[in-house]
Amino acid sequence: MNPIPVRVMVLDTWDEIAFEVPPTVRVADLKARALRQARVASAADRYLVKFRGAEVPEGETTVGEAGIVANGALIVLPRRRIPAK
Repeated sequence: MNPIPVRVMVLDTWDEIAFEVPPTVRVADLKARALRQARVASAADRYLVKFRGAEVPEGETTVGEAGIVANGALIVLPRRRIPAK
């Protein structure tokens, strides 16, 4: 299977990270990789992934199963909203 390019925005650091991943990679693994690369110290389970405004189910869901397309943009953000001051 050919890898597909995806962009992952990590909200905590405002880093946009480009990856080329096979469609068989799990969404949870992609999220963990993006958090590590952005140097986020918190546990990956404290974050969720969104694509086109909707939360992407993680668990065993792969990038291909989630319908993420080439050059798709994902966002990784905290599960709990940060209160505005």
